[in-house]
Amino acid sequence: MKRLAFLSSSLIFCAFLAGAWGQKGHDTTAHIAERHLNAAARDSVAALLDGKSLVYWANWLDNASHTPEYAYSKTWHYKNIDKDIEFDKAPLNPDGDIVTALEKQISVLKDKNAPRATRQLGLKMVTHLLGDLHQPLHLGHASDLGGNRVDVKYFTRKTNLHSAWDSSLPESAHKWSYTEWADQIDRLTEEEIAEIVAGSVKDWAKQTYEICGTVYETTPANYTISYDYIAKWTPTMEKQFLKGGLRLASILNEIFAPSAEQ
Repeated sequence: MKRLAFLSSSLIFCAFLAGAWGQKGHDTTAHIAERHLNAAARDSVAALLDGKSLVYWANWLDNASHTPEYAYSKTWHYKNIDKDIEFDKAPLNPDGDIVTALEKQISVLKDKNAPRATRQLGLKMVTHLLGDLHQPLHLGHASDLGGNRVDVKYFTRKTNLHSAWDSSLPESAHKWSYTEWADQIDRLTEEEIAEIVAGSVKDWAKQTYEICGTVYETTPANYTISYDYIAKWTPTMEKQFLKGGLRLASILNEIFAPSAEQ
């Protein structure tokens, strides 16, 4: 029994090692959010982060979750659901998942009576996890650790499906800085933005889960990812970066609205 428990813990840890969107993806998401903050949210974020930006902290949790202080957050980066299991019927991880973690940390940010340090940590976590929520393989199958055990080739290089989506696909799509990414994809109308930010964290997770199902269907084990695959999935990846940024801004604008902070 102890051996099985250790193996299970090790597999979960390996799933986390694969990371989320690479640094470019998280930075892009955070920068898009910054572009859409209202004045009150911008001032409140700067105050909570001691003048540093959302981009500065966008990747922080990937490293922090490896430390003893924040080890409790390892499972918060994903919600793995096996094929053919409905989202709402998936078993909950007792250690938490990306949906429950986001809901909890958003509640912390909304609590104006919470200690400043607690709200500061909540802001750092929400910034990172909103990015993770939009990486399709973070709503991947439990049986293959969110695509970590699905072997593929990226042209001639051996890798796995999760890793391919983390960094290889974004870097192959465009050799842009995160500011260039934001400049190119953040061009929606107010009506289009309103449609994207509608709904809840759970609603957004369900959308990502549906995308992930299609990713699995088009990327079987031992598949060779090449130019056609990059062309097919780049628009989806761009939309996920943009959705994450716009939704993060919407959350923060609501939380730090003047009436909410009084």
